[in-house]
Amino acid sequence: MKNIILFFLLTIGIHSAKADCGMDGMQFFPEKRNISLNSMFIIQGYSQSIKTINSFKNRTVFLESEDGKLIKLNLLEILKGQMYLTQAIFKPAEELKSNTIYKLKYSDQTDNETREMTQWNSNTKQNERVYWKTTDKKKDQLLNPNLEIKYKKTEVIEYGCGPSANGIFEIKNNSNAEIWYKTEMIDLTTKEKTIFYITEWEGQINVGHGMCSGGFSFNKSGKYKVRFTPMNTDGSLLKTTEWKIFESPYAKYKGLY
Repeated sequence: MKNIILFFLLTIGIHSAKADCGMDGMQFFPEKRNISLNSMFIIQGYSQSIKTINSFKNRTVFLESEDGKLIKLNLLEILKGQMYLTQAIFKPAEELKSNTIYKLKYSDQTDNETREMTQWNSNTKQNERVYWKTTDKKKDQLLNPNLEIKYKKTEVIEYGCGPSANGIFEIKNNSNAEIWYKTEMIDLTTKEKTIFYITEWEGQINVGHGMCSGGFSFNKSGKYKVRFTPMNTDGSLLKTTEWKIFESPYAKYKGLY
C-alpha cells in the first residue's frame, strides 16, 4: 500500500511519517479505491479507537452500496499490535457486485465512528468518506512469485514525542499490486510472538514503530526473528519467507531512549 497518508499517526505498522500524535483514529485497506469482486478488508484502529476494533467481536460490519444493499463482512481475526494499534481482518460473506461503489457501515454505528470513516485525499486536499469501487474482475492481480525480501539495517530516529525504531527490509522483484505482508516477529529472549499485517513504504518494509504507534516494539537490547507472508488484497499468498534474525534497533543507538 503505497503513498498512504495518515491524518495524524506517525506510523500505523505500515511506514513512518512526521506528524503529531492524536488520541484516536482509523485506517482502512485496501488503500486503492478500485477492487476486485472478492477483496478482503482491514480496519485498523489507533489508541482509543482500539475499543471499536475489539467491539467487532460482537458487532456486524457491512459494505453498503449506493442503493442501500448490505453485504456482511465476516471477521476472520483481530490482531493486536505492540504499540497502540489493533487491526481486524474481514472477508465478504458473498461476492461483491461489479462496478459498484461500497462504503463501510457498522451495526449500532456512533457519530464518532462515522467521523472516523474518512481518509485524506491528497488530490482534493480534503478528508473524504472511505469508499471502494469494484471492477468486473473476480480476482486481483497476482503477486510476482520471484519477490524477495532482504534485511537492510536497523534504524532509530528521534522525533518530538519519541523515537521511531525499525528493522528495515528491502523488497526485490516487486509488482504493481497492493501487497499486505503478514509479519510474524518473535523476541528471542522472551519468546513472545506478535503477528501484524504491514505494508511497504518506498520499496521497504519497516518492522517496528514510529513516534506514536506501530505493530512491533523492541527492548533496549536482544535479538529478534521475523518472517513474512506476502498476500494480495484477495488473500492469495506467496510462500512464507525463511526466518530473518536481527538485533534490536536500540542495541547500538546512542540517543536518549
